[in-house]
Amino acid sequence: MMIRQQPLLNRFWNLRICVFTSCANLCFHHLGQKFYAASDTKTWAAELAAHAKHGDEDKVIKSYETMRQLGAQPDEYIYITVLKACARKTALMQGRRIHAHIVESGHQSNVYVCSSLLHMYAKCGSLREAHHILISLPERDVVSWNAILAGFGEQGLAQHSVELFREMQQEGIKPNSVTFVSLLKACNHIKHLDQGRFVHSQIRQLGFESDVTVANALIHMYAKCGELDEATQVFQNLTKKDVVSWNTIIAGNMRQGHAHRALSIFEKMEKEGFIPNSITFVSVLRSCGVLLAIDKGKKLHAQVRKNGLESNIFVGSILVDMYARCGDLSEARRVFNRLQRKNVVAWNAMIAGYANHGLGHHALELFKDLQTNGIKPNGVTFGSILKACGSIAAIDQGKWIHSQVIEHGLESDMLVGSALVDMYAKCGDVDKAHQVFDSLPGRDIVSWSALIGGYAQHGLGQEALQVFESMQQEGLKPNDITLVSVLCACSHANLFDDGFRIFQSMFEDVGIAPKMEHYTCIIDLLGRAGNLEEAEDLILKMPVEADAAVWMSMLRACRTQNNVEVGRRSFESLLKLEPSNAAAHVLMSNIYAALGMWKEKADIRNKMLSAGWIMVHPGVTWIEFNNQIHTFVVQDKVHPQKKEIYEMGSALKETIKVTQGYEPDLSCVLDDMPDTEKEEQLWAHSEKLALSFGLINIPAGVPIRLVKNSRICSDCHTATKMIAKVTGREIIERDAKRFHHFKDGVCSCGDYW
Repeated sequence: MMIRQQPLLNRFWNLRICVFTSCANLCFHHLGQKFYAASDTKTWAAELAAHAKHGDEDKVIKSYETMRQLGAQPDEYIYITVLKACARKTALMQGRRIHAHIVESGHQSNVYVCSSLLHMYAKCGSLREAHHILISLPERDVVSWNAILAGFGEQGLAQHSVELFREMQQEGIKPNSVTFVSLLKACNHIKHLDQGRFVHSQIRQLGFESDVTVANALIHMYAKCGELDEATQVFQNLTKKDVVSWNTIIAGNMRQGHAHRALSIFEKMEKEGFIPNSITFVSVLRSCGVLLAIDKGKKLHAQVRKNGLESNIFVGSILVDMYARCGDLSEARRVFNRLQRKNVVAWNAMIAGYANHGLGHHALELFKDLQTNGIKPNGVTFGSILKACGSIAAIDQGKWIHSQVIEHGLESDMLVGSALVDMYAKCGDVDKAHQVFDSLPGRDIVSWSALIGGYAQHGLGQEALQVFESMQQEGLKPNDITLVSVLCACSHANLFDDGFRIFQSMFEDVGIAPKMEHYTCIIDLLGRAGNLEEAEDLILKMPVEADAAVWMSMLRACRTQNNVEVGRRSFESLLKLEPSNAAAHVLMSNIYAALGMWKEKADIRNKMLSAGWIMVHPGVTWIEFNNQIHTFVVQDKVHPQKKEIYEMGSALKETIKVTQGYEPDLSCVLDDMPDTEKEEQLWAHSEKLALSFGLINIPAGVPIRLVKNSRICSDCHTATKMIAKVTGREIIERDAKRFHHFKDGVCSCGDYW
């Protein structure tokens, strides 16, 4: 056939490619359309080949269309070239038009043109048309079958792929390694594991198990299906491994949650002399991030730098993610800033790092930079930035992000929808959170848990229980996180019986054995209710030894109840697990101070000072105004409006003393000093300063929203109730444990927090 006469034609094409690469368009303008249209078909073929060589599929298709408009007739080479371009672009509509032209021109009987049509339809996902072409071929070889099998593999149609494979065998066509790789690609899901095992049996039977490409595809298939033992068996039986083999088994372990094992395999890979590449580093750095193994991560970073891969966009992005997860945000930002090209993954890693570590204002600034740089945010971006807004209760910024979500058409995205519910709840608007929840086209366990958690934070225990029951009525089983949220809701609303009922029925009704987080919630529930001895007894009877978090919950309950005896026992138990736990020392110190046991408090303080520990994180309160976050610390004297703020505070104090009978709760000051100084310190608390700022700047009728990094003290709670009454303002404050809605002299928590 004419198509097989390649050598002379190739020399002709190479000459044409060289010419047309630099001046094809120039020739067109100078020679004129009529002359160009009359040129021989080979001239057009050369132009299309030149564009194809440089990967410009759009120009290939455009030149083909221009050629037809000018009356030139394509030959089989042109059809093959333009069909390949359509396949690469998955341009199905153009491919169908070209198919019609092929039929019109009588080239549909050419086996090479038909093979190109088959490949185009398969790559474009139109498998029915691809199969129609396949059965119409007068002669089918392994290449033809592989083309359609690759299409089925791309779409994960394992059953259809296996059926086609059997047809292929019945025709006497022998499969090759490409055949098996395509078949295994179709089986990369747990529901297709049986088909995957059948393909494996055929591989073994036909002697392809030692083929490294096929073995790597087998390892990947078993790992994706969650069968790591079988993946490992194939890997170990492979006598000639390559870097892809190691990468595949490392990534498989990482995906299945075995980060430790992934790092161990990596170490073995290096010992056996294999040089890691960018794909290797992506998997092992991700493992370090999951394990918070920053020391190992830093060593790997040094290797990355040595191998010249730090500027690789994928490695650079995962380095940012690793440092951010481990809490080293400064190094994460340094790596991020050094990346010459940043994709959305790198931006997401940095934004998520700030959001997850409570630096919402930094995340918001970075999100704005992302948009300035022309990067299109995706669902992960919005999930992280909404979390950032929630962390600092930046509701105006959150509403703006919500509008961006709608603009990008992502309001039906499950991840984004759940993040919106969580953001509105954490910003104090639980009604809007429920409204967004109701508008979601589909609700998963994450969105239900977000709404239950929102009600829990607001102390709306009955509402949280109603949502919990509705979720179960819809056939969804709660997970660990859902149960933690509903137990917290019971704790914050003093729903002792409901909380204990859910806790006791966890294993029986849901099949989840209580974990440390659930025990921590139930200890908190008992402690808030004043049942400290019962809580202590429960800890001692737990089936596993209590961890530091459980004893910290117990110690906090002792602080709430000012119970020094149980507090001492909890403190001692905690120190056995974590002798250097500074927060525990602060809590015990506060129990002593609240009871006027100044000597005991001084002993703990001196111990902390001699150990070089930070005594306590300063109280910080945030407030949003004019799309900016204003931060206040206790006794803040740096804010530009400090004079007006302190004057407002003094005026408020005198007003509520006269009109509401306010008496300062001096027990909230945990230092031994004169009463006048204690009162002065009380009115320099960060939330009172932020509230004064809000009253000065935020217009009447607009709620004042505050976020505090620790629990609100009883004096601030009492004063804020009175301030809300005398000013007629609604004040919403989120402390470290829950929300407080102050209005008309009362708080939504019912003075139980």
